[in-house]
Amino acid sequence: MSSLIGLCLLAACGTPKDTAMSRGMQNLTARYNYIYNSNLILDNYEEQLYETYKDNYNEILPVYTVPEKFSFSTVANVPVNERDLDKIITKAQAIIADKSFSNYIDDAYILLGRAQYYKTNYFVSEEYFDYTAKTYIANPNIRLSALNWKARSLMQLDNLKDAALILDTVYRDLPDIKGHKAEPLATIAQMYIYQGRYSDAILLLNNAVKATPLKRNRIRWTYILAQLYEQQKDYKEALAHYLRVQKSNAAFELYFNANLNRIRLTGLLNGERINRKKQLTALLRDDKNLDYIDQIYYQIAESYADESDFSGAEKYYKLSVRNSSKNSYQKGISYLRLADLNFKEFRNFLKAKDYYDSTVTTLPKNYPGYEQILKKSDNLEYISRRYEIIAFQDTLQLLAKLPEAERLSRIKQITQQASKAAADNGTFKEDPFAGANQPATAIGSTALNSASTFYFSNTAAMSRGSSDFTTRWGNRKLEDDWRQSLKSSSQATTESIAKVENGGKPTVKMDGTGSAADTSAGRYISAIPLTAPQLAASNQQIIDAYYEMANFYQQELGDQAEALRIYQLILSRFPENNRLSSIYYSLYLGYKETNAALASKYRKLVLDQFPASVYAKTILDPQYSVKQSELEAKVLAVYNQVFDQYERKAFPQVITSANATIAQYPNSMVNPQLSYLKAIAIGRTQPIDSLVAAFTLITTDYPLDKIIVPLVKNHLAYIAAHKDEFSKRKVALPDFDTNEPRFFASEPLPSQPLPQQAVQTAEAPKPEVKTAEVPVKEIPKEAVPPVPLVPASQIFSTAVSTLYYFVIDVEDASIRLSSSRFGIGQFNRGNYAGAGLRHQLTEFDNDQLIYVGNFSSFAEAKSYADGITPQLSQIMKVPAGIYSSFIISKENFEKLQSKDLVTKYLEFYKNTYQK
Repeated sequence: MSSLIGLCLLAACGTPKDTAMSRGMQNLTARYNYIYNSNLILDNYEEQLYETYKDNYNEILPVYTVPEKFSFSTVANVPVNERDLDKIITKAQAIIADKSFSNYIDDAYILLGRAQYYKTNYFVSEEYFDYTAKTYIANPNIRLSALNWKARSLMQLDNLKDAALILDTVYRDLPDIKGHKAEPLATIAQMYIYQGRYSDAILLLNNAVKATPLKRNRIRWTYILAQLYEQQKDYKEALAHYLRVQKSNAAFELYFNANLNRIRLTGLLNGERINRKKQLTALLRDDKNLDYIDQIYYQIAESYADESDFSGAEKYYKLSVRNSSKNSYQKGISYLRLADLNFKEFRNFLKAKDYYDSTVTTLPKNYPGYEQILKKSDNLEYISRRYEIIAFQDTLQLLAKLPEAERLSRIKQITQQASKAAADNGTFKEDPFAGANQPATAIGSTALNSASTFYFSNTAAMSRGSSDFTTRWGNRKLEDDWRQSLKSSSQATTESIAKVENGGKPTVKMDGTGSAADTSAGRYISAIPLTAPQLAASNQQIIDAYYEMANFYQQELGDQAEALRIYQLILSRFPENNRLSSIYYSLYLGYKETNAALASKYRKLVLDQFPASVYAKTILDPQYSVKQSELEAKVLAVYNQVFDQYERKAFPQVITSANATIAQYPNSMVNPQLSYLKAIAIGRTQPIDSLVAAFTLITTDYPLDKIIVPLVKNHLAYIAAHKDEFSKRKVALPDFDTNEPRFFASEPLPSQPLPQQAVQTAEAPKPEVKTAEVPVKEIPKEAVPPVPLVPASQIFSTAVSTLYYFVIDVEDASIRLSSSRFGIGQFNRGNYAGAGLRHQLTEFDNDQLIYVGNFSSFAEAKSYADGITPQLSQIMKVPAGIYSSFIISKENFEKLQSKDLVTKYLEFYKNTYQK
């Protein structure tokens, strides 16, 4: 007997064989020792995840309570109860390794994939499910389960395109399996929700509710069905499903939110908004709702907002924030509503900025639309400044419609009020630009008599108007041709920056008595558009401000609804304007995915009214922009050749080549710069009248250009001021010797000149040498010690510096940048005359860095960057893909000694200043 037992033990310890007995034993142990226990652990894990999952009830709930989607933060976060998942992985691997003759190898791979999925290793889980689906085709249940989980993994990776293709196969094969259809149906429904196909999602989710054996899924999916019906404006069906959730044995949080939505929909269907508030207020007295008071206050605020009672809404949104301690979603959304209220309704941009900042620090980064909120927070000043322009011009136009006697009386009254407000240093508690989106109303309407809507009846607004006038025009004497003393754009830039750094408040200059230095009525009289040209200029400012905002919403924020609203507003106020082709095209793009009829309407308008425009060509040929880029590359090469001729002083050739290039490429973006080279060449060879004619032609041919036209206007102003001197010259711009006055000598120098830079004799003389620009000191890079290979956050500092640069990094050392640097000089002289800006070049590895300075603060450098960045495609005569730009302090710039350090700084810059 003992020998028989020994033989059995020996057989057990030996290599397993594919026999009926071994398969039976492996099936038995695999099923009950591994598969059953693993499924039990996984079920408990999913139950725990369901109970601890934090839902955002202001959005459609996800079908499954799963870990966060893939991001760098999820990689760093350890899942809850990771040991349980590791146990499942160990058991599944044991089946694959030791139970190779069992029938549960496919189940083991499914378990491995699910465990990796819950560990947020979505790439790994997708590979397991893909292998299983391809290997076990003969088992339809396993194959379908693997495909379903593979699609779920791809959805967590935000790869919706591939997930949708897989779910097409799942949907096709569903009739081939018996049972276990609930989860595939729910997964497809989730995909439809992502795609905005709510009607299709409702159909499948209803079937999933009927098929699922899990009560928690049945209740959750019923709540989601209620949300989907509400999205479809089927409020009766939505209300019925919320009632089902209430009557079920739902978790209290789900029950509570179903009850909130029931109250809201009942009020909406019955029109009993007062009753709705009473029912919501009654919930505050129930002790069971103590943890949900923030949500109750939020719903009360929403009811006030529905009635356009924004003051009441603001009160309860604030109460929601104040009472929110556990629900970061709710607190963040209440902050967001407060931000939107202050931005859109109250026009209190400073408060709006604070609330947007609070929103982005409170909401989790996976909140839908988080990036859009972050961009709006970072760029609020860009939007608000344009609203201010619109409001100011609208108010001036209203004032222009008053009879002269009444107008002067009103201006006298308001300038006295402005003096008092300015003496208080401009503390603004009222909305200075209420009704900014409203067109001018008729004379005698209540708008002129309302302190909250009429600019000149609002003391706080008048103070800002006064300071804005000072910022733009300086302290002007009331006299004819007052604009002739226009201060330089650099001064305006500096004062604008000072305003930004002062928390958005205006910088009101005070005299010795503590009152505003000058609140002369003449400022307001001069700004009022009384003539047709002045009114046209005022309207153009409004059009441009609206247009720039709409573009920003559409292209930067991705807020199509707001962009479309503003585009339509421009068309309603200004049916005929100089932006029509672009507006029609933007409306075509905006409606393309949501409203085929309107998209077709604006497409036809572009093609019919502007057949030669770039927009019409892009509609007809989607590859037009690619072809145009190739064409621009050719033009840039030609421009560089013309510039080489210019540097060699071959001025007749410059004139001939510029004329030929402009004729060959009439729509090129570099034509204004070619025309400038041609004009200077004319000035080098012909009398002053020819030069003035060439300059004037530039201003008329390219009125919207922001690089050359401002520079040319400065030149023309200088020539006009020194007409006698130029008329004596045979050649307008001769080569100067040291005893001869320079062409642009009148540009003011900065108050503290910068150290002179050593002249680089290797390069040909450049036109900017003839200007009043002051060189920036070259940085002694050889004195910097080597930087250790450590993370960017440890190399670079966020400390405030007294000196900043704007840098353009060109990732190719073989490219000559003289023409690009010339373009930067043109931009600086035209837009920042007298600011003492200078651009220099440094090289290392395969990179060339053009750095512009000096800026005394980050805000000043950012203001410059905001101005030049949109123009870089015209300024830089190199391919767009090989250069990037950033702002950097002097201390950090001195550390850039290699390509690796530049890359690390770009990472540091993005995480620190662009997050």
